[in-house]
Amino acid sequence: AGSTARLSGHSWSSPEISWALPDTSHVSHGDLTSQVGDVLLYYCYCEVRDPEKLCAWQKALCQHLHLTGKVRVASEGINGTVGGSKVATSLYIKVMLSQPLFKNILCQEDFKSSAGGAQCFPDLRVGVFKEIVPMGIDPKIVSYKETGIHLSPQEFHREVEQYLSQATQGQSDTILLDCRNFYESKIGHFQGCLAPDIRKFSYFPSYVDENLELFKDKRVLMYCTGGIRCERGSAYLRSKAVCREVYQLKGGIHKYLEEFPDGFYRGKLFVFDDRYAICSNEDIISACRYCGVLWDQYKFCSSQHCRQLVLTCPGCCNKGLTACCPVCQEKELKVTSRASGQILKEECECTRRRPRVPIEHVSPRMLDTGK
Repeated sequence: AGSTARLSGHSWSSPEISWALPDTSHVSHGDLTSQVGDVLLYYCYCEVRDPEKLCAWQKALCQHLHLTGKVRVASEGINGTVGGSKVATSLYIKVMLSQPLFKNILCQEDFKSSAGGAQCFPDLRVGVFKEIVPMGIDPKIVSYKETGIHLSPQEFHREVEQYLSQATQGQSDTILLDCRNFYESKIGHFQGCLAPDIRKFSYFPSYVDENLELFKDKRVLMYCTGGIRCERGSAYLRSKAVCREVYQLKGGIHKYLEEFPDGFYRGKLFVFDDRYAICSNEDIISACRYCGVLWDQYKFCSSQHCRQLVLTCPGCCNKGLTACCPVCQEKELKVTSRASGQILKEECECTRRRPRVPIEHVSPRMLDTGK
């Protein structure tokens, strides 16, 4: 939708929000609340006149269908990942597609599905935000309507194939850019990609600013989990007017793996729920933090007040090595309280030693198929 808007200059008026909820009288309670189900991931950029009203309807809809998960609503659209039974998620998609607000914008293929259910999330969180993906820049300044050129999974696959072929010969004028956070790309990524060592997507604009020379006169192929970060990320990169062309993977890694489970993406796909990762191949590309054995199953750091993710294998866990770094392993994090009652945590080694915005020094040889 964003690409169409940029190319045609068309802007949609915002229809009235329907309060309709699906009829579930023909569905048994067991079918509606079954633990065997799916997790849906989707987003829709559109003009929303009344985000609060859309938020209220979305919360009522999810509760009605016994769905859990996270939904972000803003004046620029909606972004959600919800889990529930197969019956519930099917009804959710049907109702979303019939919502007048999303008519002719949201379609069936915009919903990415994976095995899971309501148990994949601790609760339901629906809220109104300034952005449906937190990049930290006003949507009026960098709009989804100025996004890069969308490539289907087939088109993206061909582009990556050509890029890898040229990169091995040191002739590539392309950058394959991972827009996700470091802990996501650590357990799975496209071969030959440039994966910024950033902890939050809100750092991405600063990363671009600090590395403009890297992108000068380059063709950029961008990708993320489901496509939404590329919408704003590509728009920001285009606004700098340094790249020759900016492309993005439509539907993200999710859609790519549906068609190319053994393609150029290796390892697991990180997801923001209690599963942490889903897989399409048997590759393990990351290692245990302590012993170095191949391992890609995340857990939270065991040190109190630390929320870092850590890769620690069963053998190391049995030895008590369950923290994200030696600082956390050796002691509990000290906390102090401000007068307001806000709790602050001491930075551990993982966060203290990582630069907030890394500056890349990349040569063509670093972007070959083996790196």
